[in-house]
Amino acid sequence: MLALRPNCECCDKDLPAAAADARICTFECTFCADCAESRFGGVCPNCGGDLVARPIRPPAMLAKYPAQAERFTKAHAQCGTAA
Repeated sequence: MLALRPNCECCDKDLPAAAADARICTFECTFCADCAESRFGGVCPNCGGDLVARPIRPPAMLAKYPAQAERFTKAHAQCGTAA
């Protein structure tokens, strides 16, 4: 089951469970659409996989299986921090 991480790991933008601008790779690395496209060209900087729109969990299932609460950021050269 997807963790639905709450933020962009590059710029730390809030990405709530219903965020239409959340992007993920197959390893669930999570970025906002702006960072995914403008900084990484749609390619995950961690694994090299495609960054695609994160599915939105239906409200009833979100209540049963909540999104992850712990925020995560990672240093990437494209984010203005050393990798």
